[in-house]
Amino acid sequence: MLRVLLLTLSVVAIADAELCKPDAQNAFKVRLSIKTALGDNAYAWDANEEYLFKAMMAFAMRKYSRKSTTQISNVLLCNVTDRVSFWFVVTDSSKNVTTVPGSEVEAAIRMNRHRINNAFLLSDKTLQFLKITSTLSPPVEPSTPVWLIVFGVVLCLIVAGIVLLVVTGIRQHKKKNKESTERENLEEKGEVTVTVENGIPCEALDFKAGHVNGVFAADDERFTSL
Repeated sequence: MLRVLLLTLSVVAIADAELCKPDAQNAFKVRLSIKTALGDNAYAWDANEEYLFKAMMAFAMRKYSRKSTTQISNVLLCNVTDRVSFWFVVTDSSKNVTTVPGSEVEAAIRMNRHRINNAFLLSDKTLQFLKITSTLSPPVEPSTPVWLIVFGVVLCLIVAGIVLLVVTGIRQHKKKNKESTERENLEEKGEVTVTVENGIPCEALDFKAGHVNGVFAADDERFTSL
């Protein structure tokens, strides 16, 4: 009986070794950067962490396929290194001698990637499935619709432009009224302005009181006396 049991275990071990090995069909390589992610709070990778990884992969497969047939024993790890990298496969629970297609395992990982990362306090950059590209976080949608933000900005610009036009028009209107009032006051007072032509000051004519040219006035007196 003992020999049969040992033989059975040997066969299972050999079968597992054939199923889980580097670059085997449906196998995935995993690399963890625990020290990089957690620094002084980094934990050691041991048998307990391996058990947790197997449990998370079994959970992911169950969640994806919506079947409760996948067990922890169906997740096989091999070639574990001290720098925390290893290969794994998921065996078919119904046959246990074949592996689950890699496409299904990849889909299960993608579907539950955030849960797997959180279990080990890591991220896509520090917990890498080398055959699987990092999943992108869904874009964060603003609480206010984009079209409403754009509409508000455009409306503010239009209002600002209208206010600027109104203020400019009021200022120009006041300036014109002021100039017109000053001109009327000058005309009522009969004030004249002195202009300069060719360096000689010339007085503008006072159209209201008139202006007598002294040269012609002297000629008139001279001819009158004759």
